[in-house]
Amino acid sequence: MKCFQVLALVVVAAGSAFGASPEFLVPTKTLSLKGVAGKLDHLAVDSKGQRLFVANKPNNTLDIIDLKSGQLVRQIPDQGKVSGVAFASDLDMIYVGNGAGQCNAFDGRDYKRVFSVEAEHADNVHFHSGNNMVYVGQDEVMSVLDAKTGARMTTIALPGAVHGFKIDKKAGKIYAVLTKQSLIAVIDVAKHEVTDTWPLTLSDAGSPIAHDSDNGLLFVGCPKAKPMMIVFDTKSGKEMASVAIPAGVDDIHFDSKRRRIYASCSAGALVVIERVGEKFEIVQTIETPKDSRTCAWSKGTLFLGVPKQDGNNGPEIRVFEAPEIAATANSN
Repeated sequence: MKCFQVLALVVVAAGSAFGASPEFLVPTKTLSLKGVAGKLDHLAVDSKGQRLFVANKPNNTLDIIDLKSGQLVRQIPDQGKVSGVAFASDLDMIYVGNGAGQCNAFDGRDYKRVFSVEAEHADNVHFHSGNNMVYVGQDEVMSVLDAKTGARMTTIALPGAVHGFKIDKKAGKIYAVLTKQSLIAVIDVAKHEVTDTWPLTLSDAGSPIAHDSDNGLLFVGCPKAKPMMIVFDTKSGKEMASVAIPAGVDDIHFDSKRRRIYASCSAGALVVIERVGEKFEIVQTIETPKDSRTCAWSKGTLFLGVPKQDGNNGPEIRVFEAPEIAATANSN
């Protein structure tokens, strides 16, 4: 396994000098949405076009925010129980998984619907730029769709109900968290079949997942009875570490530049995790409104979905920036 870098931050140095806790994520602004009370679901970022796509689940809309102006520019209605969102920059298309039973695709230029495919219990959605396929998690199956036409290429049977999954383009694999069987399923992208399963034993069930491809690590969030983040070694398929986190984690992202993990938890916390020696530790905890459970990460910016608060016209997106790295030094 490759060595982690030791990162020296200006904020860390300043924090040590004055006895203050360093800020690894700094709040910068709030973006307003429209809609009713309830939990937002997943988000996706178009970094080139400066847009944020939000699964406004209680409102049954896909919301589009212009990040340059900070304004809500479109709400696409009739997205029943909208949950997963993916953006294909190569095609300028947006894909949404609706729990009401569809996977819909929209043109990123005019937001017109390109296709709608029946997909019972659709949840998380991911686009694979290597083969121009869209993968849709649907309980104990995963549908594979042609990203341009929506044609169902195949269906992958799973030994449990899938929630979070990540595509490892370089390795040609998909790592899928199976919540009811407490397993990580390893899917061969070329064969479209499960080739291995790794047991999750340190907690009761996993949900979101993040991937450090350079070091062969998976970070799996466990939201319920034993809330924690578990670290898997992809070479051995074994659990190698864990760290206790607040309950209700629903999104985890790995920051490859700063070697950190960000986890949004519905109990009311956004946490920053770092590797310290052979252990993983929480280095910052940001208090958030209850049920702020989903987030997206892109190029130094984290977007947190916050449910409608009293006195507001709708939900909101709170934006955090990660300070730039001042210097780096390699560690053996």
